[in-house]
Amino acid sequence: MKVLLDIKENKAAFVLELLNNLTFVKVEPLSPYKEEVLKGIKKGVDEINSIRAGKLKGISARTLLNEI
Repeated sequence: MKVLLDIKENKAAFVLELLNNLTFVKVEPLSPYKEEVLKGIKKGVDEINSIRAGKLKGISARTLLNEI
């Protein structure tokens, strides 16, 4: 199972050291690029969920294609 953790900068070293001492856990920090990509994906999913919940108004696919 993969888990993504969002850790405060001042606690990151402690948490990473703790996780590295567990033999059954593999730690792989994200590169800055991957972090930005994941933030963008999360933002998109949040927007879709807000549109589905009626909190935001979406646009039609035709309108989107006409803007391109």
